[in-house]
Amino acid sequence: MSKENKKSEDLVRVDNLVKYYPVKGGVLRREIAQVKAVDNVSFSIKKGETLGLVGESGCGKTTVGHTMLQLLKPTSGSVTFDGTEVLGLKGAELKEMRQRMQIVFQDPYASLDPRLPIGESVAEGIKIHKMSHPSEISHVVMENLKRVGLQDFHANRYPHEFSGGQRQRIGIARALALNPEFIVLDEPVSALDVSIQAQVLNILRDLQKELGLTYLFVAHNLAVVEHISDRVAVMYLGKIAEISPREELYANPQHPYTQALMSAIPIPKPNRKRERVILKGDVPSPLNPPSGCRFHPRCPIAEDICSREVPILKSLASEPEHKIACHLRS
Repeated sequence: MSKENKKSEDLVRVDNLVKYYPVKGGVLRREIAQVKAVDNVSFSIKKGETLGLVGESGCGKTTVGHTMLQLLKPTSGSVTFDGTEVLGLKGAELKEMRQRMQIVFQDPYASLDPRLPIGESVAEGIKIHKMSHPSEISHVVMENLKRVGLQDFHANRYPHEFSGGQRQRIGIARALALNPEFIVLDEPVSALDVSIQAQVLNILRDLQKELGLTYLFVAHNLAVVEHISDRVAVMYLGKIAEISPREELYANPQHPYTQALMSAIPIPKPNRKRERVILKGDVPSPLNPPSGCRFHPRCPIAEDICSREVPILKSLASEPEHKIACHLRS
């Protein structure tokens, strides 16, 4: 396949995305440091694909999703959606783009107005974007509630009357109401029981097949990511350490950090045990990240070059779609 055809398949491209938070101090509240939450992150997502973005808490994965939608202003970088640069949009153009790019938040209760029946919450975006005639809004709301397994009578109930799993379904229905092409799923099942997680994940997969949706699935649970993702990107301290098709990554993880994460996944067979990789030390602060490879203070195979030079994310010779940022594994 030619490079041109490959590029045309990409619905979303993120290039060199950077998000730093200023730290201010002193009497004049001047900037004295920066929290490097996201530091030079690049990836692409093909139309109809699910890219899983995983890593420890605080690694910057949620910040990536929010910055892509301009919920947070980036420090620098580029986000292209269907050939259009997103981060430069303002006003009516940004409003139109947000109709095509939606988000489902981690905490479904915090993302719903407790004073509004959920039918009105789902209808809110339709009214703002004037997507339907007022007489048809109720029908559109009911249709999207049914898509996520809820009934018509649920539209008149308030958020506190629902379980956590039902609230997350409402959040999904609200995102679907605008007929988006791309949805950022920000840890959508992390607060749910395991049995409810499976139900929500199956709904997301069915909706993707039915509507041709493209997902960025942000999570820290590798078992969940394996279930839903086509490709997986592993983040550590603001940078991508490894990105690969799902089967290849889980069968043959290359980065020492990815290998440590994989070793923590439980095996559902009592007579089988996985050899654990125990990392030394704690995750460094993004306020003062290590020089060179950010993982090198905890890496079991680190050498001198790892502390001096930042590794480049590059393809493996044996698997071009499998990329790794490591001086010693290439």
